[in-house]
Amino acid sequence: MVRWLCRGVLHGGARVEGGLGIHPKAEAKDGARERKGWLSWFGFGSVWVWKKKWLLNVEDGWGFYRRERKVPGAFRSMPEKNLPPTPFGLPILGHLHLLKKPLLQALETLSYQYGPILSLRLGSRLVLLISSPIAVEECFTKNDIIFANRPQSLFGEHLAYNYTTLTFSPYGHHWRNLRRFTVIEIFSSNSLHMSSTIRHEEACSLVRQLFRGFHGGSQKVDLRSMLFQLTLNIMMGMVSGKRCFGEDAVDVEVGQRFLEILKETYVIVASMLMSLCDFLPILRWVDFQGMEKKVVSLKKKRDASLQDLIDDERRKKQIKSSTITTETEKKKTIIGTLLLIQEAEPEHYSDDIIKGIIVMMFTAGTDTSLLTMEWAMSLLLNHPEKLEKARAEINDNVEQGHLLSDSDLAKLPYLRCIINETLRLYPAAPLLVPHVSSQDSTLGEYHVPCGTMLLVNARAIHRDPKVWVEPTKFRPERFEGVNGEREGFKFMPFGMGRRGCPGAGLAMRAVALVLGALIQCFEWERVGEEKVDMTEGGNGLTMPKAKPLEAMYRPRPTMVKLLSQL
Repeated sequence: MVRWLCRGVLHGGARVEGGLGIHPKAEAKDGARERKGWLSWFGFGSVWVWKKKWLLNVEDGWGFYRRERKVPGAFRSMPEKNLPPTPFGLPILGHLHLLKKPLLQALETLSYQYGPILSLRLGSRLVLLISSPIAVEECFTKNDIIFANRPQSLFGEHLAYNYTTLTFSPYGHHWRNLRRFTVIEIFSSNSLHMSSTIRHEEACSLVRQLFRGFHGGSQKVDLRSMLFQLTLNIMMGMVSGKRCFGEDAVDVEVGQRFLEILKETYVIVASMLMSLCDFLPILRWVDFQGMEKKVVSLKKKRDASLQDLIDDERRKKQIKSSTITTETEKKKTIIGTLLLIQEAEPEHYSDDIIKGIIVMMFTAGTDTSLLTMEWAMSLLLNHPEKLEKARAEINDNVEQGHLLSDSDLAKLPYLRCIINETLRLYPAAPLLVPHVSSQDSTLGEYHVPCGTMLLVNARAIHRDPKVWVEPTKFRPERFEGVNGEREGFKFMPFGMGRRGCPGAGLAMRAVALVLGALIQCFEWERVGEEKVDMTEGGNGLTMPKAKPLEAMYRPRPTMVKLLSQL
């Protein structure tokens, strides 16, 4: 039926962008214009062409439809759409060859060459890359519902329980149920107040561990490993009431297992944002690089550990059912709260849905907070005058002889400015979480087809000289007087619109408490005379430091008495 590969032409008013071509002399109907462009094959690209009695669609594989059937309106003769600017692409790959490492710099270079609204064809997927506040505003106000869905991926299918977690669920009734639960039961002001004890205990444990490990002079410490254990302890305490690391840990085996699972998850997640299997589906058929096998193996290990947490909470619940317990006592942990709701709504809260919420807490709540703390300490070590200014603020507003607590944070605006400036320079999610359009739309003067994947380059916007004064400099003072974690559409560390991160309040409190305690209790210096290496790692989904932070510390003389009593 298909005679040979050829240059693309328009047949019957249908646009030919990629895929197998038909005979070049086939009759063009409805005044369709010829359009040049190399074609890809094996179902990559968008191809809808007439050939006598057949309509050939190879966008997602082979498919043949008889001509007598009604052709959808999208494939009838239509005027040319004004798509965003796009670079020259290759057959099959599209623009995948342009995504060189480091990814963020490669995307910024493309935006500089082609503009802040850019169209890319990554294999079979059309991608819209934006890097201007005006475009962001239009996407997440006028087009917010249109871009409220997530793209399908290998990760979403296997590790997000077939797109049923809050992060990957399609926009709809199920997503609204999950969002309502997290906002009310986990991230509301009342819930954050109830969990403040866990955060305070972990901050105390951290400074106590540092104090007891001090042996005179100045002591070197690897902050990344300590902060990772702290953030995991906070999440584990909120989820299940367990403590896995530190001197008083009683669930060390559980903690080590989760630590290994999280590290493996971060490695896989880092490779999933630009996974070739998602852009070139044929690679998934042959399990390219064993990616699907790795994901399935990780899912089995993670499921077993999460199910153990749920079953353990059920056993505790059954023991408590023989005694009188209040509703508040039953809701001490997130799993406990979910099990109560499961009894009332079993059809909406299966064990897999509960596991999905727990996964969200661990994956979104540990690594991102850890990275922000590490970047903030690195910036302060390179700018000791800012460190001293933050310490002076703490000395003036926190009662002497007391460790910083949640109730003190509202009196420390400069500390909040430091965190915001850190998130501006080194956002935990520099490309945000990808969105996908559910229908055709417009962005400025450009047409955006249905199914387009949206990438927002938050890092580029955060460092845009047209938006910020001296954008590459660490200046916390620029956020003085700014309320919250957003400033218009030029600062978006926690995403935008209805799919923005609901845990922003928890993250800011945890980071501020730990960072404030480290500044309050210890003197900090760089390991050598050279400044801390601020080279970025990661591949775009997250942005860790390429080299883990090491620093020299010693207890402040005025805090020795308090530290010895903790």
